[in-house]
Order: sequence, then C-alpha cells, then structure tokens
Amino acid sequence: MFSREHLFLSLRVLLHVLALSLVWPPAPRVFSQDVGGGDGGGGGGGGGDGDVDVGGGGGGDGVSAGYKGFTTELILSRFSNVTPILKDELKDSFSYCVIDVDEDWNGAFNFSDNATFITNCAKKMKGGGLGMITQRLCTFKELSMYGESLVQVKKSSKLKPNKNCNLSTWNPGCEPGWACGTTEEVDVKNKTYVPARTEDCAPCCEGFFCPHGLTCMIPCPKGAYCPLGKLNSTTGICVPYRYHLPPGKPNHTCGGADRWADVLSSKEVFCSGGSYCPSSIQKNPCSSGHYCRLGSTSQEGCFKMASCNAKSENQNITAYGIMLFAAIIVILIIIYNCTDQVLATREKRQAKSREKAVQSVRETAQAREKWKSAKDIAKKHAVGLSTQFSRTFSRRKSTRHSDQLKGTGQAKPGTDGALPPMPLTAIGASEAATSKGKKKEKSNLTQMLHAIENDPDSNEGFNLEIGDKNIKKNAPKGKQLHTQSQIFKYAYGQIEKEKALQEQTANLTFSGVIQMAGGIEIQKRPPIEVAFKDLTLTLKGKNIHLMRCVTGKISPGRVSAVMGPSGAGKTTFLNALLGKVRGCTMSGMVLVNGKMESINSYKKIIGFVPQDDIVHGNLTVEENLWFSARCRLSSNLPQPEKVLVVERVIESLGLQAVRDSLVGTVEKRGISGGQRKRVNVGLEMVMEPSLLILDEPTSGLDSSSSNLLLRALRREALEGVNICMVVHQPSYTLFRMFDDLILLAKGGLTVYHGSVKKVEEYFKSLGIIVPDRVNPPDYFIDILEGLVKPSTSSGVDYKQLPVRWMLHNGYPVPMDMLQTSEGMAASTSDSSAHDSGSEGFWQDVKCNVEVKKDNIQHNLLKSSDLSERITPGMFLQYRYFLGRVGKQRLRESRTQAIDFLILLLAGSCLGVLAKVSEETFGYHGYMYTVIAVSLLGKIAALRTFGLDKLHYWRQSSAGMSSLAYFLSKDTVDHFNTVIKPLVYLSMFYFFNNPRSSVTDNYVVLLCLVYCVTGIAYALSIYLAPGPAQLWSVLLPVVLTLVGNNTIESHIVEKISNFCYTKWALESFLVANAQKYSGVWIITRCATLQKSHYDLKNWYPNLAMLITLGVLTRVIAYIILVFKK
Repeated sequence: MFSREHLFLSLRVLLHVLALSLVWPPAPRVFSQDVGGGDGGGGGGGGGDGDVDVGGGGGGDGVSAGYKGFTTELILSRFSNVTPILKDELKDSFSYCVIDVDEDWNGAFNFSDNATFITNCAKKMKGGGLGMITQRLCTFKELSMYGESLVQVKKSSKLKPNKNCNLSTWNPGCEPGWACGTTEEVDVKNKTYVPARTEDCAPCCEGFFCPHGLTCMIPCPKGAYCPLGKLNSTTGICVPYRYHLPPGKPNHTCGGADRWADVLSSKEVFCSGGSYCPSSIQKNPCSSGHYCRLGSTSQEGCFKMASCNAKSENQNITAYGIMLFAAIIVILIIIYNCTDQVLATREKRQAKSREKAVQSVRETAQAREKWKSAKDIAKKHAVGLSTQFSRTFSRRKSTRHSDQLKGTGQAKPGTDGALPPMPLTAIGASEAATSKGKKKEKSNLTQMLHAIENDPDSNEGFNLEIGDKNIKKNAPKGKQLHTQSQIFKYAYGQIEKEKALQEQTANLTFSGVIQMAGGIEIQKRPPIEVAFKDLTLTLKGKNIHLMRCVTGKISPGRVSAVMGPSGAGKTTFLNALLGKVRGCTMSGMVLVNGKMESINSYKKIIGFVPQDDIVHGNLTVEENLWFSARCRLSSNLPQPEKVLVVERVIESLGLQAVRDSLVGTVEKRGISGGQRKRVNVGLEMVMEPSLLILDEPTSGLDSSSSNLLLRALRREALEGVNICMVVHQPSYTLFRMFDDLILLAKGGLTVYHGSVKKVEEYFKSLGIIVPDRVNPPDYFIDILEGLVKPSTSSGVDYKQLPVRWMLHNGYPVPMDMLQTSEGMAASTSDSSAHDSGSEGFWQDVKCNVEVKKDNIQHNLLKSSDLSERITPGMFLQYRYFLGRVGKQRLRESRTQAIDFLILLLAGSCLGVLAKVSEETFGYHGYMYTVIAVSLLGKIAALRTFGLDKLHYWRQSSAGMSSLAYFLSKDTVDHFNTVIKPLVYLSMFYFFNNPRSSVTDNYVVLLCLVYCVTGIAYALSIYLAPGPAQLWSVLLPVVLTLVGNNTIESHIVEKISNFCYTKWALESFLVANAQKYSGVWIITRCATLQKSHYDLKNWYPNLAMLITLGVLTRVIAYIILVFKK
C-alpha cells in the first residue's frame, strides 16, 4: 500500500529518534551506578548487589520507589534533551505530514504522564538498570534494516540476513518478540554499526516491540498496546500477534510485540476500538457514556442524546444530523413564509390603493358626465324659455329681458355660451319663492364640483371641464405625490381623461391629435426615421441573396406593415434595419434621421418584439411589465410618470383582469396564449420607444385581440413612435388600420412600398384587380406565391412585379433582372439552392465561421449612445435583477426542495454505505462525496442560465446591463451554495462521525459547491441543455479518476494537480488526518505520501477551489456576453 522509499525513511527517522533519546549519552550504566544499595531502607535483599531481584527482602519497597522515580526522571530528561536536536531533521523529512513537531512528538513519544513500561522493563532486566535497556535498543543501522524489510517483504516479518541473524547464527533473540543484550559499547552515532547481540536473550519487554530477524527492541508509541503474547494452543499463534513459535524449540515461549508499522499490517499493536490505553502496557474498556476509537489513549465523552454503550468504538450522533436538517427546513420555511407574506402584503396594499384610486377617478368622471348632462338640459330649457318670452312680450320687454340675461352672464338663446354653475335656480319662479329664506342642502355632486373649483391642487381628477366653466386643475408634480394612493389617482385620472378625449375624436389621426391638443398634452418622443436605399444582403461563403435592392423608409407617427409569402425575407428585413444580421454582407445604405449612423446608437429607445413570446412564466403580468419599465425607462423619470406608463399599457392592452396572474410556462398553465402575446408586446411598450419593431405580433390572436393590439399601437403612433411590424394574413379591418405597406416577394425583393390606401390603385394600374369579397392582402400574397395568376389581359407575371415596382419609382434595376422576365426567377431559385457534397459542407462551415466572427466583432465594437436617454446604472439594475430573481426562486421552492431532498438522500446513502474508514482516513467515503456533490451541484446550477438564455439575449440587446444580470443570478445562487453543504453533511457526517470537525467538512464542501457552480455556469451558457448535462455528469467522475490515479506517470501527475476533485479530496483527507496522532503517525505519513498529499495544502487547496470558482464565473460571463 505504501511507497518503499517513504516507509523506509519514516521508520528509520522516527525509530532512530527513539533510540537516541533512550541512550543519550551512549555510555551504558547499570542500576548499581545510579542508585546505591540500601538507600531504600532496612536489610534483606535490598543491599547494593545489582544482580538481586529488586524489591526482594524487607527493604525492597524503598529501593523500588527510588529506582522507579530516578529511572523515569533520567529517561524522560534524555527524551527532552534529544528532541530539539532532531527537530530540524523531522521538519525536513516529514514536512508533508507533520506541521507541529512538538505536538506530534508529544502525542506519540512523550511518556511523562505514564512511563511504567520503562521501569517495568528495567526491573525485569538481568543485572537491572538503564544500561541494560539501552544495550537492547536498536541502533540506526538496525532500524534502517527493519524499515527496508517492511517495504520489500511487505507482510512477512522476516528481514534480510544480518550480523546477528543469518543461516550460520540464529539465536533466540532473532525470533519475533524476543531480544538480546550485548557486552559491547553501543555507538549509536555510527550509521553502519551493528553490535553483536547474543547475551541474555529474553522475551521483549512489555511496551516494546522486537522485529523478526533483529535482536533488538523498539519502544511502542502512545496509543499502542504491546503486552506479552500468549500461545493459542489451537492455532499455534501468539495472540494478539500473528507469529508462531519456532519449531523444535519447546522451551521457547511467546514474546512481546513484533512490529509497528501502518494500521493495515500491524493493527494488532493498535489499541483496539472500544478500549483506551493510557500506556502501551495497559488497556481499559470504555465505560458507558463514552466511546474509544482505534488507537485511543483516553475515552471521549458522548454527546447528549447520543447512544454510547460500554465498549463503544464510536458514538451514534444521527439524531443531531436529523435535528440539523429539521432546523434547516424550519429556517427555510420561515424565510419563505415571511418573504412571501411581505410580498403578499405589499401587493395587497398596492391593489387596495389602486382600487381606491380607480373608484375616486370613476366618481370624478361620473360627476363630470352628470354635470355635462345637466348643462345640456339647462341649455335646452333656456333656449325654449327665451323663445317663449320673445313671442309673448313686446320688443321692449324682450330687449329688457335680454339685458337682464347679459347682466347675469347668461348667453343669448341659440348660442353656445356657458351657463352659470347652478342653472336650474333660474327656471322655476314659484319654486324659488317657496324656498326663499331656506338653504337647500348641497348634493354630493355639488360638493365635489365646488371642492374641485375651490381647491385646484387636490387630487380629485385633473384639468376637468365642468359645464362651460373651465376649471383648470394642473396635475401635481412628481415631488408632490408621496403616497401610493396619490400616485394611482394621478395615473388613472390621466388615463380617464385620455379615454374621454379619444371618445370625442372619431379617428386617431394627426387631425385627431390637433383636436385633442386643447384637452390633453401629448408627449412627443424623439423621432427616429429609418431610410434604406438599395439594401442588399448576401450570405457570406455561399453568395446567396437574402434581400435585394430594397429601397424606402419608415417614418415616425406611422404604422407600417411588412407582408409577403413565406421565404420573402420579412424577418430578415427587420433584422437588417436593427443591425442584427450576422454572417451576411450588407450593401446599400441605412440612414437614421437622414444620417449615416449606426442604429445601435439608439438601442435604448428602440423596442423589438420577437415572434416567440419571451416572457418570464414565473412572474405575474404586472411584474414582467414593471421590470422592463424600471430598467429601460429614463432614470430621472418621476415615479408617478412610470406608474402612468405601466398602467396605460395594461389598460390599452386589456390586461387588467390578469395583471396579478402568473404568465405561466409550458409545464404550468398560466394566462391564455393571446394574453401572453400581448404581454410580450407590452414589455416593449412600457419603455416608451421611438422605434418599435414587431415580428408577427398578431399571430395566434383572434380578431378582437388583434384589433385591441392594433388600437394600442396606433395610440403609440400618436406620440410619434415609428412602428413597423410583420403581419401574416391580417383581416381587412386590421389591414385598413395600417398607414403604410411593405410588400416583399420571394428573394427579398420589393413589390410595393407606400400608403395602404393606394395599394389597390397601384395594382389596378398593373391590371391586377382584387375580386369582390376578397381580402386584398391575401389576394396579393397568393399572387406572389404563384397560387393565383393575374388576368391574361394585364400581361404581367408575378415574377415581374419587383421589376415593375423599381421602374415605377425610377430605381436602378440590376442588369440580370432587366435582361429577361425570367431572370428574377432564376436569380431567386439559384439563391435558394444549396450545393451538395463536400463543396456544400465546406460552404456551411465557412458560413458558420463568418457568423461567429460577426458575433465577436459586434460584441467588441461599442457604438456611441445617441438616444439621449439615461437609463439606470449597473448597480441600480443589479438591485432590480436581484429582486426579480429572488421572486423567481421563491416561486420555484418546490424545485429547490427536490434538490435538497436528493442531496439528503445522497448523504444518507453514502453515510451508510461508504463509511469513513479509520484505516484509510475516510478516503473512499470522501471520494464518493466529491463525486456526488459535484454532480448534483452542477446539475442544479445548469438551470440558472441554461433556461434563461432567450430572456437574457432579448434584454441585453435592449441595452440592459449584462454584468448586473450575471451578478444577480450568482448572488441568489449563493443561498444554495451555503445551504447545500449543510443538507448533505446533516446525513453523511452524522452517520459517520469522522475525527475531523463538522466545521472543516463544511468549509471544504462550501468551497467545492462554489467551484462546481461556476463550472456549471460556463457549461450551461456555452452548450445546449443536453450536452451540458452530459458534461456535468462526466467531468467529476473523470477528474476524480485522474486526480487520484495510481499510475506512475509524470504527465498524469502534473495533470492531476489541476483537477479540482483532487484539491477537494486532499482537503477532506488532510482535515481528517490531522486528528490522527500517536500510534497513527506512520500510517498518516505513509498515506499522505502515497497520495502525494500535504498537510500544509489545506488552505491552498481551498484557495484554489475558490479561485477556480471565480475564474469559471469570469469565463461564463465572457461567454454570456459574446455568445448572443
């Protein structure tokens, strides 16, 4: 299992330190030289004779006590003296597995607390004294031989022949568990010296081990149990060890321990689990309420609620894991409920304020209508009364009566003059007489009207015309509106006023705008006129025309429709106007407001509605609209104006009933398809664009919804918005609502571009007459498709229509189109044909390369901003994105719960099946942990960006901050980064209870989840969902195998150093290995050396995981920006 060189070095250095510590200085001494005879007291055998048994006779107790204390003190002093001398050598040789030399030395060989095994050994020596012990200790050369034999012979206990144990000389001390003394002076400094040990062979002392093939002994470290072996008559083995008695030697008995190495090859020396060994000759069973791991020197107390019976090897703390998981669940539920309650309360307050505002505005509007009705009735009565007076009385009385009317300010009969505020008081004289002196109680209507007249600054409606008395009521400024009720009253008051004025105007045209100008102030937007001349698009690498010779313009305040058969290039035309065409060569000119400027310079005031409904399904209708408004409207626009914009769009698109409903997704039903389409359009309307491009906004809508949408768009055109939209087979009613028509033929050629009112006239001039009861746009498209042929009298073929339009307007016509009428058809058919074989394949490759190149150039080139709109900055957009993503995560709580349950299940399975083994420091359990957490973490993180690409591309093309979007997603995902390690460890850790702390395990898992989340970001953005999932599963498995390979290859080793799985596994193993000391020191060093791990790499590994997480996020962001 272990490296030869390392294990040899480990044993040689460690055990040599022990030998030097016991014999320093090397001169052997006997007990009679250290302790005088008879110091302990009376007579008996306690005299100075060193050969007598210590403690014999009456004075033995005193001698034994003096012997014991002096010997222990002397040996321990020599231990402490030799430690500083060898500290540097230990640091150099074991820097990868020993951080604090003093701590590890004391944990293994500091016997100051219990050195009875040394004194016991000295008492048993024939001749007694420390010198007899030092004569039996292995020298440097013997230790080297022992270490080398373990590596070469592995599980065998035999060594190579040496000076004392060979074919010609084999004394009892060569047997396992036995040792011999020497009469020579031992020179421990000589690295090649082996003394002749043949004297006084005896079993190895308890607390020491004597290798097979050597006649010396070595002290056992702390945490080991080295008693004398006992013969098992059945197996013939000296238990608890594995060696047999030598055959043919009936007087030979079992000796002591025979080896100390790694735990797999010498587990019998380790203090067994369920017991603890205060010294290497004493083993006590663990008491109830405590547990003792393998190689323990003391027993550990169990936690409360942990089951620990007598002789327990570990404590069962599964209950704490369940409590931790339950606490996590409770905290998450509290956070979820509290957040949901806060959001719900806020929404209810807004809804309540909105309802009050609507009710107030409606009452004001009703009061206005009632007052107008009263005015009309009063005018009719006044006219009739004046006519009656003129017939009955004389001219003089009539003149006098007329003068009286002038004095009261009443208009002459038949005029449109204004009436007094209460005209009914002048109608009944008898009623006035009976009520004389009595004050008539004012009605609610009268009170409201007088309140408005007396206090024009109140919020009860704005700029109302009551009767013929113009009570001007200016809208409060933004700074004057503080509460939500005031803001909503302002917004709905403006909307009601606009609706009332629209009802007075028959047609929403510029003439209607002039009529409305006296009652409502229309805010004009910066105009954008887009003119294009001889616009031609050619596909790079294939020389295929997608659009050819298109000339015209789209103007502000007009709604233009782009129509044509399938394949006519309608969407391509819109993309060309917006500068979104990639992989094509564009010729001709596109002018913005008559200047050669990039259309991208105005992207902040340009709206584009894609054909697909790209709307967030887990947000409500209002939340979708408000997010677009906040990020894309001017940052200095007052809040009341923003509310007015959003409410106006909701009102105009007919979304009031579903404003608080979730849009829904394919899996979860929400609003209807037509409503979803209108929300898709509303996302662009709320940003108040100057140019609005729509790609088939009416597809999938019924006639009423299409009519509602067109009316809303026409209202936008009244404010000067340039609207251009692709329409597919509109009804005649919708067709007449457009101002201009751009009719394209296949191949991207113009057939007609002009007013809708003149299109039939133009085709009639060509001899193409629309039959009765046939929708004109459908008829024209059928002709361009070739489904309907024009009458033979016209002499016009549908293929000639583009040329006829060019000649009609005096545009230059290409020569190939002039040569023959079939030339256009040939050009079109050639342009749509694809080459076959290898040539077509390489053309496709070349075209794809050109598209990628154009994407990179488009993203690198930054155009100047000419929109004159200052939108919110990155930090403010980050705040908006953060709120939106947070709401989405709250509504995806079920998905989050499933992720947590899967992690919990993985932790439970691995905690039960892949136990953290003491022999391998939990290598396999942690390896499976790295794979499982990496895989599950990546799969879950793929959803962050993988399911949101279309939304991002739409938002970024509109000028929203890509960095704010990315950081907000990553910030919200940090919640999972923090929680998921806890969920996993609540089962895995508490099922195993490894020696490393739960904090160390959590920190490693935290860094690992952060790292793999960044990798998943990059995969999900760069790859499609299917390949991204495959790579997420494949990477952790492959990198774990590479990072923990057993192949002796320099290249593979270098590659493994860059695998994040190796960094994580090394951190787990290092955190656990640090807790193993004493008898485990050789196992720790050998395991770390075999895996090329280092205790000092814990912090660097965590830093590498975090660095890789940051680096992959940077890469993911770059891919996000450049892969639009």
